[in-house]
Amino acid sequence: MAKVVVIYSGGMDSFTVLNRALRDGHDVYALSFNYGQRHVKELEVAAQATAKLGVPHKIVDITSINSLLAGSSLTSTEIAIPEGEYQEDSMKSTVVPNRNMILLSLAIGYAVSLEASAVYYGAHSGDHAIYPDCRPEFVKRMNEVSQIANYEPIDIAVPYLDSDKAGILADGLSMNLDYSDTWTCYNGRDKACGKCSACVERLEAFAANHCRDPLAYED
Repeated sequence: MAKVVVIYSGGMDSFTVLNRALRDGHDVYALSFNYGQRHVKELEVAAQATAKLGVPHKIVDITSINSLLAGSSLTSTEIAIPEGEYQEDSMKSTVVPNRNMILLSLAIGYAVSLEASAVYYGAHSGDHAIYPDCRPEFVKRMNEVSQIANYEPIDIAVPYLDSDKAGILADGLSMNLDYSDTWTCYNGRDKACGKCSACVERLEAFAANHCRDPLAYED
């Protein structure tokens, strides 16, 4: 049984990645980050989901990086969260500079300390145009660096790199996953807003799979 680290946000993509790693027979360690995101509720949901699954879970506070990184609506209340369908121009405001490289670097270090063989994260094809650190070329280069950054090579595993959110959800539904154990909305209120681009993309994925999203929405 291979030991692996899963970067786990609490969203539906990383939830599916986490469960895919478990179904594939890995010994999974979940790692979440508080980077000052407005939707910090996702971390509460992540903790609840990992407790249900009996998966070891750490939440690491890296909010201090926001003294260096600026310009994202995910971390600044002065920038509006975009609504409606994913559009490259509007969604650029949700980019946190260098986020995945930072998270992957920390996760790789954690994997080395655990004597794990791989780090999993949930980049997918729908992110390629908007988030540069979800592109296949980034994953390829990061994996190359991860092989030589330590004396213990760590693989970067991205099982849904060529899938869209509907495809990810389809695989999760085939595993009978309960997506009420996830949080997607960029607004961290009691209920999902149903209007932000993250909610819209999620709802479209459920519609494409001809099923109902189990989350409660404001509208």
